[in-house]
Amino acid sequence: MRAHTYRPAVLRRVQIPKPGRPGEFRPLSIPTVADRVVMAAAKLVLEPVFEAQFTEASYGFRPKRSAIDACEAVRVAANQRREWVLEADIRDCFGTIDHEALMARVARRVVDRPMLKLIRAWLRMGVLEGGVTSPTGAGTPQDSPISPLLANIALHVLDEAWHNEGRRLGTLVRYCDDFVVLSPTEQRAEQAHELAARVLEQLGMRLHSEKTGIVCLTRGRQGFNFLGFHHRKMESWKWRGRYYLQRWPSARAMRVLRDKVRAETARSKTERPVSAVVADLNPVLRGWAAYFRNGNSGRKFDVVDGYVHERLAIFASAIHGLAGRNWTTRFTYGCITRLGVYRLTGNVHRATARASW
Repeated sequence: MRAHTYRPAVLRRVQIPKPGRPGEFRPLSIPTVADRVVMAAAKLVLEPVFEAQFTEASYGFRPKRSAIDACEAVRVAANQRREWVLEADIRDCFGTIDHEALMARVARRVVDRPMLKLIRAWLRMGVLEGGVTSPTGAGTPQDSPISPLLANIALHVLDEAWHNEGRRLGTLVRYCDDFVVLSPTEQRAEQAHELAARVLEQLGMRLHSEKTGIVCLTRGRQGFNFLGFHHRKMESWKWRGRYYLQRWPSARAMRVLRDKVRAETARSKTERPVSAVVADLNPVLRGWAAYFRNGNSGRKFDVVDGYVHERLAIFASAIHGLAGRNWTTRFTYGCITRLGVYRLTGNVHRATARASW
C-alpha cells in the first residue's frame, strides 16, 4: 500500500441457496484474504466520515444500531396511527448499484485521490466463475467487508429524499437494502412508492414489482414481514377495541429453523449419540432465540420447543429400534430436559404495549 503497488485480485463467485426459498440462490463475490484485510482497514477510515451524515432512518450495518432497533421504530410509528405500510423490496440491490452514481456520492466527502482510486478498483475487480473471469459493470462486491458501507452510501440518497421531500408522506425505516414506509393514508403510501422508485432509479436500481406492495394494518386486517419478523396489529387484552403492533417470527423464519432441526435429527445420523446431536442443536436454538426473543414470540417459541421435543424423541426411538408413533410418551419432557436441550419458552423480551404519543 505504501509503495502504491497494491492491485486487488478477482473475486470468486459462489452461489449459495437462500434460506427458506428452495431453488433460489444468492451470488456471493468472495475476495482474497489480502483484499479483505485492505477493505476492512479502509472501512475503519471511511465509516466515521460517512456516519456523520447518515440519518436516523438508516439502521443497517451501523455502529450501535441493530435490526431490533429498526423493528422498534416500526412499532412506534405504527402505534402513532401510521397504518398504511409500503413494504419495499429492491431487485438485486448489491448487484445493480451504478458505479458512477456511487463514486459521485463517495467523492462528495472523500477528496483523497488514492482512496477514490482504491474504491473504484474494488468496484471493477471482476468475478471468477467456472474458470472464466467476467467484468463487473455494476454493483458492489457482496460478502466483502466494505460492501455494506458502500450500499449505505448509495442508498443515503433515499434517506435524503425522505428528509426533504418525503417526510410528509410517512416514516421511513431502512435496514440497508430492506425498507418500509409507514404512512397515515393509502394515498400517501402510494406517493411514497412513486418517490422511492424515482429516487432508486438514479442509482440504477428498481423495486421488485412482485415483492413490493402496500398493506393496511387497521384492526389487524393485514400484516407484513420485515427483518425476519411478521408485524401485525393485535387487539389489546387490557384495552378492548384498541390495536397495537406486535411482531413474531415470520413463516419463513420458522421454516428455516425447522429445516435446520430436521437436518440435525435426520435418521441418517443415528450413528451419533443423542447428546452429540443436542450439543450441535443448542447453538442453533440459542442464536435463533437471541434474535427473536425481542417482541411477542411466546407462542412461536412454544411451537419450536414442541417440534424439537418431537424430533429428538423420533431420533432416540430410531437409535433404540423402537417402532410406533408414541415417541413423546417414551421420551417425555423431563427426559429431553435432562439431555440439556435449550428451551426457548420463557426467553421472550416483550416490547411495551403503547408508544409515546
